[in-house]
Amino acid sequence: MNGDLHRKLVEESSDIATIIDSDGTITYVSPSVTRTLGYEPEELVGEVGYEYQHPDDREAVADAIETIQTNSDETQIIETRFRQVDGSWCWIEATLQNRFDDPDINGILVNSRDISQRKRHEQQFQELAEEYKTLLETVEDSIFFLTVESGKTGCVFRFERLNRAYEEQTGITTKEVKGKTPTDVFGEGLGTELQANYRRCVQAREPISYEEELPVKTGARFWQTVLTPVITNDEVTQIIGITRNITERVKQERQLRSQKEQLDEFASVVSHDLRNPLNVAQARSELLANDCDSDHLPPIVKSLDRMEEIITDTLTLARNGQVVSDPEPIELVNIIGTCWKNVRTDEATIEIEDEVTITGDRSRLQHVFENLFRNALEHGGTDVTVRIGQIDDHGIYVEDTGPGIPEDGREAVFDPGHTSASGGTGFGLTIVKRIAEAHGWQVAVVDGTDGGARFEFTDINFDQ
Repeated sequence: MNGDLHRKLVEESSDIATIIDSDGTITYVSPSVTRTLGYEPEELVGEVGYEYQHPDDREAVADAIETIQTNSDETQIIETRFRQVDGSWCWIEATLQNRFDDPDINGILVNSRDISQRKRHEQQFQELAEEYKTLLETVEDSIFFLTVESGKTGCVFRFERLNRAYEEQTGITTKEVKGKTPTDVFGEGLGTELQANYRRCVQAREPISYEEELPVKTGARFWQTVLTPVITNDEVTQIIGITRNITERVKQERQLRSQKEQLDEFASVVSHDLRNPLNVAQARSELLANDCDSDHLPPIVKSLDRMEEIITDTLTLARNGQVVSDPEPIELVNIIGTCWKNVRTDEATIEIEDEVTITGDRSRLQHVFENLFRNALEHGGTDVTVRIGQIDDHGIYVEDTGPGIPEDGREAVFDPGHTSASGGTGFGLTIVKRIAEAHGWQVAVVDGTDGGARFEFTDINFDQ
């Protein structure tokens, strides 16, 4: 009964039972070899097992057999590739035991199982590990790993590993922080703030992002951080943090904010402290002209009017150069018509080649077109023709039939104070460029169709 049971277990087992003698000749192999390798048992009996093994594995197998024969009580476990009946290779894990003292076996008993799938998984894991290692070593963002432990008062966070970029950007190494808590590394104050964010990530159970201030010895101070929880068995067991050094960006933003505040303050001074006494002077000059006739009055009035133009243009520059945050659809033909009426055009002609709708700030764009029209009239004369049209699907142009702008002077026309017309403030085209840039547009000067100046605005969003 027991013998039949044992035989049935061997014959139906997915593992392969093999007996080999001292020189490796197969004396018995169980029927499961057919399911695994494709051979019938009788095909292998009498064959030397080495001949079916991968050449690179034969030495390891020979060493295991020799060890088994020398130390009869020792068990050897080896992994080897065995050739299947179709010529392909199958990974086998074999356990070898010396059973020469057993009269029924009288040889080396080899229990083998197919581990090809496990090997494929190991290969995949190895490839992933190499990719993971390469990523950690080459990515520019700083990456840190935290283990999450359950403590009496809540979660305990400990640094596990830092990537190369983190070490370089902070001056902190894995060796210094491994196994330590944030308060161990950064002190009670900063460490407590860090742990509050880590707890927030655990509670959210999904990625969170935020900006934080964390000064380190390399000089970096401000960071954009993303935390991602790793959940195992429904518990957050690890946090992977990716953080980017944004210190320079924050400094620039603060500098720009300071400059904006100073600019607003300057605009306020110009608007009130300068314009008020100027208005008084203009009013008194008008009264004085009624009381007496003097050759000195016209130059005074002209100078006061000139000051008013400069103040107006200066305020336009100060207030309209900021980024447009709430653009609206604007029909080009409508805003052009309004601006053309606001400018003294005499015998000049306006031609609108394309009717399109752009998005932008209407008030600021009026300054753009009015300044371009005045520029065309100042340089092209009272009978100049101005044309406006579309450039492909990304821009518009404004051109005139005036004398044009020499190529070597086209960049300078946008400089503050630059003017080639008598009486101009030199801010008109500067205002045009600043407002265009505030919309995210590019502006350039090229030759017009009829040789005049052509201003091209690109990177424009058209409202469909």
